[in-house]
Amino acid sequence: MIDQEQKQKEVCGVIMPISEIDGCNSSHWLDVKDIIYDAIRDSGFEPNLVSDATDVGLIQKRIVQNLYENPIVVCDVSGKNPNVMFELGMRLAFDKPTIIIKDDKTSYSFDTAGIEHLEYPRDLRFAKITDFKEKLSEKIQATYSKSESNDGYTTFLKNFGEFKVAKIDQKEVPIQDYILEELQSIRAAISKSDKSRMFRGSYYPIMKVVPITFDVSNESNMVRARILSWAISHPDVDDALLENDGIITVLLRSNSSVSPESFSILFKNMIITLRTINFAKGSSFNEKGKDKKE
Repeated sequence: MIDQEQKQKEVCGVIMPISEIDGCNSSHWLDVKDIIYDAIRDSGFEPNLVSDATDVGLIQKRIVQNLYENPIVVCDVSGKNPNVMFELGMRLAFDKPTIIIKDDKTSYSFDTAGIEHLEYPRDLRFAKITDFKEKLSEKIQATYSKSESNDGYTTFLKNFGEFKVAKIDQKEVPIQDYILEELQSIRAAISKSDKSRMFRGSYYPIMKVVPITFDVSNESNMVRARILSWAISHPDVDDALLENDGIITVLLRSNSSVSPESFSILFKNMIITLRTINFAKGSSFNEKGKDKKE
């Protein structure tokens, strides 16, 4: 049994949807969050969304740091929110203790179907939710204890072979450099906030950008992540945002050398390229499997 005083100091990270998706509004997810938090506290841990932190800083850096440092994480994949699936992928890549949950209306994803999922009713019926909270609380305690006592513990990666998990670099810096870096992060966060208001429709003329939207809801999570990264790094793009419904909005600079029409063609061709790469990798994997069988 984990020492009670130690458990109270440990944080259990939470990855879950927070906005409307798959017919469930934000109020529904707040109710689910309360249920998850209750179960985590019952297990002796302190719940915390991986996007939350006591300090002010860039949210992406905060998420990655929490995904790496939290001793255990509960991830709700209900509705298959793209951001949730992406964050789950990072956590599994770190191969650290992770518990996956989902509602009874969400199907299993191929990539994570081999990992046990705890299930709860989407309509949040009291009797079944009470049972679910007990099971989740017990699972958190058991998973954490096993990971602490077993050096060979693995959530995901080591089931497929021996891998060396990369660590996040940590370095000591002078206090003035740290303050300067944090100020730059805050400035970037404020700038990002201003740009997010543009997506709601009122700042386009001021910022001199042309918004272009692309539907990538039918693409794989890997293709979505790569095409978003490509768009953000494009020299003629001011910013790009992936919405929960699978829509990418790109802010093309109005003074860019590429017209909106040309960029749209370029974007769609890149999607085709990424699909081909994914398909080629899948085919290669299947061929290797066939060779082994033969």
